Amino acid sequence: MKVPGPDHPISISPAGKHIRVTAGDVVVADTTNALILKEATYPEVFYIPRADTDMSVLARTARTTHCPFKGDANYYTINADTTLDNAIWTYEAPFPSVAEIKDHLAFYPDKVKIEILPV
Repeated sequence: MKVPGPDHPISISPAGKHIRVTAGDVVVADTTNALILKEATYPEVFYIPRADTDMSVLARTARTTHCPFKGDANYYTINADTTLDNAIWTYEAPFPSVAEIKDHLAFYPDKVKIEILPV
């Protein structure tokens, strides 16, 4: 486990925005409770609460990856208008330095439409 620091900063804060995620015409997530994670030089990522996500259109996959700063990630496929394999990742037991992202999902922006709507 690596701890975020000056050479690899990670910050997590409330996004303060209305975020809607769609796959085709299906709304997969809709929330005003998203978090925004900023990590080093990577693009910002919205983490959406599971409670604001339609889990009935998701299927857990066997894919896993490891981030030395966040922990082990698990993945979900979206089964909506179309099947989007491994379109979502989540840290179910994140390292303590990023504990806020537990019970949240992140979506690959090249697989779904992520909209920022008026609050």
